[in-house]
Amino acid sequence: MRIRTVADLGAFIRERRTKLGMDQIALAKKTGTSRKWLVEVEQGKPRAEIGLILRTLKSLGVSVDLEADSSRATPSIGNARTPDINSVLDALKKRP
Repeated sequence: MRIRTVADLGAFIRERRTKLGMDQIALAKKTGTSRKWLVEVEQGKPRAEIGLILRTLKSLGVSVDLEADSSRATPSIGNARTPDINSVLDALKKRP
């Protein structure tokens, strides 16, 4: 499953929890969080602590595997290009 937003993650957690027959209180106890925190996460809270999210996923029997999206180009910094060393040396030679 591809998770692209915090709302996707929250929906996944809710779906998995209900599939396992757990209510929010049971999952919160198992994870060591509050029900209120879990409600916020399932609603897509954008600032949830990553450690608690990972612990919640572990409590649901979910492992996380990350991989780079090979369809995307490697991001560049600004418009930075690899400099042509010959052009750099030629420019330095032309300095007075």
